[in-house]
Amino acid sequence: MQLSQRIRNITPSQTLAITAKSRELKAQGVDVISLSAGEPDFNTPEEIIEKTYKALNEGQTKYTSASGINELKEAIVRKMKDDNGLDYDASEIFVGSGAKHVLYNLFQATLDAGDEVLIPTPYWVSYTEQVKLAEGKPVIMHTDESTSFKMTPEIIEAHRTDKTRMLLLNSPSNPSGMVYTEEELKNLTEYLEKTDIVVVADEIYETLVYDRPHISIAAFSDKMKQNTIVINGVSKSHAMTGWRIGYACGDRDVMKAMTDLTSHSTSNPATPSQWAAVAAYEMDPSYLEEYNRTFNERRDRAYEKLMEIPYIDCIKPEGAFYLFPNFKECAQKCGFQDVDQFVTALLEEQYVAVVPGSGFGSPDNIRLSYSLSIEDMAEALDRIRKFVEQHTKGA
Repeated sequence: MQLSQRIRNITPSQTLAITAKSRELKAQGVDVISLSAGEPDFNTPEEIIEKTYKALNEGQTKYTSASGINELKEAIVRKMKDDNGLDYDASEIFVGSGAKHVLYNLFQATLDAGDEVLIPTPYWVSYTEQVKLAEGKPVIMHTDESTSFKMTPEIIEAHRTDKTRMLLLNSPSNPSGMVYTEEELKNLTEYLEKTDIVVVADEIYETLVYDRPHISIAAFSDKMKQNTIVINGVSKSHAMTGWRIGYACGDRDVMKAMTDLTSHSTSNPATPSQWAAVAAYEMDPSYLEEYNRTFNERRDRAYEKLMEIPYIDCIKPEGAFYLFPNFKECAQKCGFQDVDQFVTALLEEQYVAVVPGSGFGSPDNIRLSYSLSIEDMAEALDRIRKFVEQHTKGA
């Protein structure tokens, strides 16, 4: 049967593909350590599970509004006010089946054929594909270590055209772990306020910022708030990736359009999951403080050990749970044509699964997730160092 052109144009997610490959090897009894997954390694807090079980027993298993239950919307309104200093009405909230689904609906609801979306590298793998599925045009803006993987007003201006509709701003970043400073966000705001560009602020990792507080670009001015769609969820903050709850905050007409689309596609997000998200936002915030400390320690230990590997360079990440080292020289020293070949051989020889940066628009880099125990991370990095030493012996 013939497939549609839009589907044939999609590039499969490398992160999911490598995760699947590592799980396949594990099922065969191979001692694989995967640094590819973008999810915490521990379970959802027991308090959330218990409250969800209570909701199930009380009959919360039916259809809800396509955009989510009022209780969850009100919890999100309170969270955005308390944590981000942003005032939203429940009508300005859309709840979807994970942040990925929310982004998909946003692009479908707002882009027409040929509309351009500015996306800086390195980017999360689904941004470009979702824009293309909405018949938009992803316009890639190159950043690297020289710009700390951050875009500037000058970079945006060099890529902006009369067809530019949106700009992706992911802070903390997946995959680089970079976090925009208050001054950097202020400079972006001053520039963007002079344009009609809509900012899509993906803040899904906001609770994992280590060296400074998280700041939303939407909080800088009323105009910036009006021109920003904030994307967030409970997947990363409360170890709830499988519950599939994400949300958008912004213009109520856009939220209504996304709701209308959902009513003809997925219907509402899973009802028990919505009540689980309510429970997440009712938890004592000390949970998030401990959560942050855990990943901060993992980052520091992983970064220190990573830098023992020869021929690599890496900016220390400030947020999320990823390291994004440059392996171009290392791959060449090891005799590989490119980093992708290095990654493939690493999995085959040392059974360490990592994600090549080519999937994020940065082919010289590798994404390493430290969302696993310190001991497992140390073992994985020891294997990578051993792999490099073996391949560079005598070089």
